[in-house]
Amino acid sequence: MQTRGIIVRAGLVTMAFIATSCAVNQAAGDTVGEPVESYDGLLAALRGNGSTVEPVGPISQPFFVPEGRVISVDGYEVQVFEFSIEQNARSAAASISPDGSSVGTTIISWVETPHFYKSGKLIVLYVGEEAAVVDALEVVLGAQIAGGRSRGRSPY
Repeated sequence: MQTRGIIVRAGLVTMAFIATSCAVNQAAGDTVGEPVESYDGLLAALRGNGSTVEPVGPISQPFFVPEGRVISVDGYEVQVFEFSIEQNARSAAASISPDGSSVGTTIISWVETPHFYKSGKLIVLYVGEEAAVVDALEVVLGAQIAGGRSRGRSPY
């Protein structure tokens, strides 16, 4: 009888530990749900997490081959580049300097802090300081891959 009580308590402790670990990982900016693989998936994930998202129009950047699309996330512009295959997105992501000041051979003077994210075939770029936008992107895309220090979610 005493052994059964110990097993039940051990099971409850294990379940509490797992639940706490999941909550900590989500607070640290890990993605929630399925990885975002496409433009449509990004819009759906952002909307599913409560953001107001609207397509704005096309954009070309000299440092990425595919034409991008600008979306408005809670009123702030975010650039989305969808590559034909994930390997191309990986190669492009590898060309971004850690601070986001250059992509390949292109040196960039940003008007505000750049935040680059990569998920699947996507590279997403937000240039700005709005913590709510950074948080929304980190929830669906994971931590930024390059750019300035995130002023969104606290790591603590």
